[in-house]
Amino acid sequence: MVKKHVILLAFFCTLSVLALSSCSNPSLSKDSKQEQLRSLLETANLSQEERYGIVNTIATNMLAVKDYANLELFLTDWVNTHPEDPYNAYWLLMTAHAYLESDAAPVAEYYFERIINDYPDLTVQGKSVHFLCLQHLIQISSSSANRIVYFNQLIDSFPDEVNLTELYYRLALEYEAEGDWDQAIKTLTVFLEQDDAATIQISSHPNAYLLAKQLIDFNDSPKDWTFETLDALVAAVKKAISNYNYGALDSYKSKVNFFAMSWRQSATDENAQVNFSMRGYMVGQRIYYSAELDESSSPTEAYLRTTGWSNYINVWYLYFRKVNFPADPDIHGRWEWAGIYFGEKL
Repeated sequence: MVKKHVILLAFFCTLSVLALSSCSNPSLSKDSKQEQLRSLLETANLSQEERYGIVNTIATNMLAVKDYANLELFLTDWVNTHPEDPYNAYWLLMTAHAYLESDAAPVAEYYFERIINDYPDLTVQGKSVHFLCLQHLIQISSSSANRIVYFNQLIDSFPDEVNLTELYYRLALEYEAEGDWDQAIKTLTVFLEQDDAATIQISSHPNAYLLAKQLIDFNDSPKDWTFETLDALVAAVKKAISNYNYGALDSYKSKVNFFAMSWRQSATDENAQVNFSMRGYMVGQRIYYSAELDESSSPTEAYLRTTGWSNYINVWYLYFRKVNFPADPDIHGRWEWAGIYFGEKL
């Protein structure tokens, strides 16, 4: 979605310019031609189109030789001294591009924002200047709060120019980063409502649909299977196993995103998410559990080795994890029985 800033160089260089410089002496140096163009700018009776052509020729000549420092000075001075120029948004866009090429992204960000905030949009060769600015701002900004603004502006102002499904997902991630969980959940809900949400491929987010659905499903659930502490959860599970109380075990299982899979699988695999009763694996069996949690357990997840569930796969590791759900402070940090790993650990 976001175009690299180098694309702007080709964009600028393909702009049509007035053939004013062709009237100059071919033997003149490039610097002399630039000076001649600057002198022409001082002509009193230039039309708007002629003035645009001269400024654009001077600027594109500087771009061609990567004279970014002089380009920045020339264009910013022009904008400051000619506030009435209707092309000032475009001149500042070229300025921002020059700063990007000079590895001065924070300065470029300032000019991109200035264009959006202080100048009406301008279409050059079929391209919206504001649209180009927003694309670059999303790429270079280090602030989630700012990117939230940029994504919303793209969605509101250019819905036909962007992939809305992707932008809704990326916007939700920015809300999460800012800790605004109400907006994150609302935006993920909108994402899931899009026709292509289940099939879209988002760069760096291969499981976007599944993860979004899991979070929304968890948010909409009662979450009454969670325990305040790991010790309380493990004690309840052990007691239910000892009493062969499959009903209690079923009630302790997470009702959202519970998985049962081999160690080689991923919880995001389609066949990893299961919904079954423990009854079919307890009746007539001799179930045992380890006295202590597995040594690989950590402050956020734990494993309890159990045996006797099935002749086919005798060993099951019950997987417990701390709930990571800042959207609900009453649930965040509690513990849930989230899944089962079949077989010995790899």
